[in-house]
Amino acid sequence: MIAPRKILTAEMIAAIEALAPRYPDRRALTLPALHIVNDSLRYVPLEAVVEVAELLGLKPAEVQDSLSFYEFFHQDAPAGIVRAWVCRSISCALRGGEEVMEHLCRKAGVRPGETTSDGLLTVEVAECLGACDFAPCMLAGSTLYKNLTPEKMNEFLAHSKVSCHE
Repeated sequence: MIAPRKILTAEMIAAIEALAPRYPDRRALTLPALHIVNDSLRYVPLEAVVEVAELLGLKPAEVQDSLSFYEFFHQDAPAGIVRAWVCRSISCALRGGEEVMEHLCRKAGVRPGETTSDGLLTVEVAECLGACDFAPCMLAGSTLYKNLTPEKMNEFLAHSKVSCHE
């Protein structure tokens, strides 16, 4: 019989176990464990859900419930190396956020929620980034891009080395 493929690496398991003392029980480790897997793989495949459940002493459905509650996690395929969250709050919308999003998607050749064919960029929608003073804005990785315009989006794409479709 062929052994099932393991998704969780020894490093991921060690990182999850290192967090255990901070939490009252193993169930409370669910979300941090999912983040550790996501940080490593850029998504959380179903096999990882099963392995996280086994590690934490939970049922896979319990881990899947946590994972599916948050739109942050991709499950079918890895997200791009850079995830760009474009704000669509009322402040950003009033200051041209929709146009900025349309420009970014057109140039990158994707729709919101999709990843570029080169795997470099996933464009996502954020309900609010809490940066209304800088609307419209986008969080890409850990960088907040402020007062966006189509020109600033072009600079972002050039810096990210994403293949543009125009």
